[in-house]
Amino acid sequence: MRTKEDFEKFLGEVSKTSGVEALKSDGTGLASVRVDDAYNLNLQFVEASGKILCFVEVAELPKDAPGAVYRDLLVGGLFGKETAGGYFTLEPNTETVVYNYFFDFDEAAKDVEDFIQTVERILQLCDIWAERIKGELSGGGAYVASASYSGQIIVA
Repeated sequence: MRTKEDFEKFLGEVSKTSGVEALKSDGTGLASVRVDDAYNLNLQFVEASGKILCFVEVAELPKDAPGAVYRDLLVGGLFGKETAGGYFTLEPNTETVVYNYFFDFDEAAKDVEDFIQTVERILQLCDIWAERIKGELSGGGAYVASASYSGQIIVA
């Protein structure tokens, strides 16, 4: 079974490979970095399951957000078809839409470069969903985009 120490070593490998020097956990198994001044990328080690939860705050919704926004998020997540197997949650105090994806720690540790590429694709997916949500909130309906992502993980 993987430990927090294993997670720290893994983060060290990810830092070395990606060039993100400040990628360290806070001692509870949570590591957070600011990406392209757009997203907070969080990696949380879940010791009980041996998984790494990757979660990204995608958009903040107004309290009176139309039901179409929530419907689009639920429909998009059906069978993971438009979420690459991840899922959305809503933080109840801030109404922030959060994208969540679980990595198997053992698989992630086998190929750090693949892990980093997958995280980059997750961020591209978050770009697409942020635009979709923005479209719904502006009354223009779901926005379908092919997002571009610089591939740079920038620590603020």
